[in-house]
Amino acid sequence: VVYRGRPSPLTDSSVAVSSCRALQKVAHKMPKLYQLTLQRSAAITHAVYGNFSAPKAQEIICSRYKTLELLRPDDSGKVQSILSQEIFGVIRAIYPFRLTGASRDYIVVASDSGRIVILEYDGAKNMFEKVHQETFGKTGCRRIVPGQYLSVDPKGRAVMIGAIEKQKFVYILNRDSAARLTISSPLEAHK
Repeated sequence: VVYRGRPSPLTDSSVAVSSCRALQKVAHKMPKLYQLTLQRSAAITHAVYGNFSAPKAQEIICSRYKTLELLRPDDSGKVQSILSQEIFGVIRAIYPFRLTGASRDYIVVASDSGRIVILEYDGAKNMFEKVHQETFGKTGCRRIVPGQYLSVDPKGRAVMIGAIEKQKFVYILNRDSAARLTISSPLEAHK
């Protein structure tokens, strides 16, 4: 096949295969890029109170745009930062809850990833660990995607997540036989 007076490189299958292999070799050598800010956000967008590390521990969790920070007052009354962890997403809402009969609190986080995540503080590793994650919508901060509003039953039986417009979902929280947290499928609460 002639293309503008010269043979077309697209018709030769050996050229196409060799160029595809060359691109694959280059792709393996390319660096993986992450976006990390040099200076963290100073503005606190959300703050919740609870007992996250131990029973009777008075602690505060603050969200700073895309960072969760665990704060604890010391004996002199000053607030000490125990942990600061990057989330890699915009935190839209956080809320603490405690399952019935439990002595520590969990954290429900709604972010722009279109997921609701339940975190638990692990004191041995000094980090928040993901207990459960449930996808409910598209990514991004949209008016019709739930995640802007978050509410928890006072007895820790259910979590409701809502959008600015119309959509609301309810997740029922429970425990399995091994005393691990389980979440039901989302129940639609919008009319």
